[in-house]
Amino acid sequence: MAEDTRQNILDCGRDEFLQKGFEGASLRTIAKAAGVTTGAIYGYFPDKKALFDALVSQPAQELLDKFISIQEEFAALPPERQAAEMVQTSHDGMAWMVEHIYRHYDAFKLLVCCSAGPDYAAYVNKMVEIETRSTFRFIQVMCRAGKHVRDVDEQLVHILVNGLFSGLFEIVAHDMPKEKALVYINGLEEFYTAGWFQILGL
Repeated sequence: MAEDTRQNILDCGRDEFLQKGFEGASLRTIAKAAGVTTGAIYGYFPDKKALFDALVSQPAQELLDKFISIQEEFAALPPERQAAEMVQTSHDGMAWMVEHIYRHYDAFKLLVCCSAGPDYAAYVNKMVEIETRSTFRFIQVMCRAGKHVRDVDEQLVHILVNGLFSGLFEIVAHDMPKEKALVYINGLEEFYTAGWFQILGL
């Protein structure tokens, strides 16, 4: 019974947050929709932020964990395989992310469009920082393997990587059907792949 009540609060909270955003959502409205008191909500969630996080945090963390594992597995490859498999690894990772986002669409809609401002920015910044570090690690590996790689400014890498991940979440911001999103992401990948090869001189 308690778990049913908790799930009912989550469902009503999701609807309220999707409709009004984090700032505009009201625990009183959520309580009324769920048929409980506001005090009952506090029995499950200490505040509005905790309720929101319960709807978002697990799918968001799963995506981040997978992203980190992809980077770590790629970094463990020998240099020749990194050079040969970089494009495919990136493609497979993006494809997994898109599938994951659409499996948990409401959670990512909340994160991208309805969260308290800093939450989404902080989430994207984590991904940007990881990808930026991985990019320079890849450059170092290529240099040690005897490949000539052009010098690239760290701020430029940061800007480009930020554009990539901001672009990824545009599929949610614009409510793209999954089939269209896959086409869009493929185009984004082609653009960035060609650009990176050009910038790095590879």
